[in-house]
Amino acid sequence: MQIKHAASAGTLESSDITITLKPADSGVTIALDSSVQKQFGRQIKAQIEAALKALDITAVNVVATDKGALDCTIKARTIAAAYRAADVQDYNWEEINSWIN
Repeated sequence: MQIKHAASAGTLESSDITITLKPADSGVTIALDSSVQKQFGRQIKAQIEAALKALDITAVNVVATDKGALDCTIKARTIAAAYRAADVQDYNWEEINSWIN
């Protein structure tokens, strides 16, 4: 999947995360802001990377602002932002569900 323009998903509410994806020439970069970054920063980034890999996204800049989101929320927000950024309108819900769980 190719990221065509910037797009976001999520909120800044407690137990949520805001994921913003922006096009990049190559590679994946993740900028994470989280109050629990020392404890869970690696896990949060791993969940974002897993969702991007499932979507076959290899060139993207990610900005994530975490407020204590669970793993399934991190993946869901990443997938939603990716679909918005790639202008995808047809969803395969069974496939998406398998990525989140």
